[in-house]
Amino acid sequence: MDADPIFVGEGDIDAARALVESTDAAELFLYPGDQHYFADSSLPSYDAEAAALSLHRTLVFLHSTA
Repeated sequence: MDADPIFVGEGDIDAARALVESTDAAELFLYPGDQHYFADSSLPSYDAEAAALSLHRTLVFLHSTA
């Protein structure tokens, strides 16, 4: 998420952006919020909308590489 204290606060976002800039075959998607485990439905940090969009984008990616 775009305000995740681990992903953004510890600098992982910079590495992700550098990876995306290094190739035309990558894209970075950020989701609004500050949760790290937003896709885990067993946790209070679960964000159903962001998780569904993330899953959809993952499936589209996997389908395109098959």
